[in-house]
Amino acid sequence: MSHCFPIASRRTQDMAYVTCQSPDYVNKTFSAAANGMSTRAQLMQFTGGSVDVHKDTDSGIAIITLNNPEKKNALSGKMMVDLCDIVSDLEQWSPGKGIVLQGAQGTFCSGGDLSTVKQIIEPASGARMSEYMHNVLARLLQLPLISIALVRGKALGGGAELVTACDFRLMTSSAEIAFVQIKMGLATGWGGGTRLTRLIGRTKALELLSIAQRITPSDALRMGFISDILPETDNALDMAVSWLKRHTNGPSEVIRATKKIVSSAAEQNIEESLTGEREIFRTLWGGAAQIKILQKNIKHK
Repeated sequence: MSHCFPIASRRTQDMAYVTCQSPDYVNKTFSAAANGMSTRAQLMQFTGGSVDVHKDTDSGIAIITLNNPEKKNALSGKMMVDLCDIVSDLEQWSPGKGIVLQGAQGTFCSGGDLSTVKQIIEPASGARMSEYMHNVLARLLQLPLISIALVRGKALGGGAELVTACDFRLMTSSAEIAFVQIKMGLATGWGGGTRLTRLIGRTKALELLSIAQRITPSDALRMGFISDILPETDNALDMAVSWLKRHTNGPSEVIRATKKIVSSAAEQNIEESLTGEREIFRTLWGGAAQIKILQKNIKHK
C-alpha cells in the first residue's frame, strides 16, 4: 500500500537531525528538532482509535469508519495516518464507485483528539499536522469515487471539516454539525473553511464560522449544505448506501470518469477542464460499456 508523502519543508528536515538534549527531546513530541522522523512517523506516535475500511467489490462501495468512540471518534495522530493510507489504497481501487464516510457508534467525529493536540502545540508542529490533513482531505475529495458523509450524532470542529471533503452529505434527523474552531482559539485547519465557502457561499460560510453556529439538519438542507435527511434508525448506514447506489448505478469506468470531470471542473480553469473532459470522453467512446448499451438498443423517451 502506498502512503502519504512527508510534507515537512527542507529547512525543517535539516533541523530534524540537530542533536538536542532538552527534556522535550525525550518526550513524545512532534517537534521537528526532536528527531529525523517523517511527519507520518511522528503522527503515529499519538495512538488511540483507528480508521477502518470495508470494500464491497460487488457494489464497488467502500465504507470508511472513524472508530474512537471513547472520545466521540476524535482523530488521533494514528487515525490521521490511517485515513491517509485508506485514501492511498482507494486511489488504486479500480472497481470502486463510491464511498460512505461515517463515525462509529452513533456519532460522526468531534475533531482532533486533544491528547494529540496537546503534544503538538508548537506553531511549527501544528502547521505540519495541518498540511498533512490538507493533503489527505484534498485527495479524499478528488478520488474518482462518489462520496457521502453520513452524519449521525455530532460533527464538530475538524469533524465538520471532514464532511466538507465528501461529494454529498446526509444527516440523520437529530444530528448536528458545528465549526467550533473559533471557540478553541483557532480557524479551520484542514481546508474546511475553503470547501465550506465553495459549497454554500461567502456570506453564509462566514456566518457559520464566525459564531460557531450549530447546524441542524433542516438548516443544512435549506442552505444546500446537505442533500437529504435520514430518519434516526439503526439502519441509517444501509439507507445511506441505498442513497449512494442511485449515483453509482453503472459501470465503474463511467462513474469514475464522471467524477473526474466534475472534480476537474471545480478545480481547474475552463480551458484545462474542457481539455480533460474531451480526453476522458475519448477513453470511453467505443469502449465495452458503450458497446454493451448499444447492443441492448435502448431508446430514451
